[in-house]
Amino acid sequence: MIKVEYYLIISTLMFFIGIFGFITRKNMIAILISLELVLNAVEINFAVFNRYLFPHQLEGMFFSLFGIAITAAETAVALAIIINAYRRIGDININDVTRLKG
Repeated sequence: MIKVEYYLIISTLMFFIGIFGFITRKNMIAILISLELVLNAVEINFAVFNRYLFPHQLEGMFFSLFGIAITAAETAVALAIIINAYRRIGDININDVTRLKG
């Protein structure tokens, strides 16, 4: 059986890589992928802590499934916004999106 610490190490790495990518990237799709990494790290934590603290209950698994559904909806909306921004200004860099204000 794999120890809980290994799952938490993977989840922590995913979380911090996602935060780093979210802060340093200028491309909206790369930012969206970084946000997905952060959300997936949280979902791994839900599943791991459920298995560790309450081994015969499924609340953490249901939270993970609910989180996956919310993440899928968020990705669909974000991609629609990114496609619309690309059609309007021809670029998907964050610096160029500020031109949409006026």
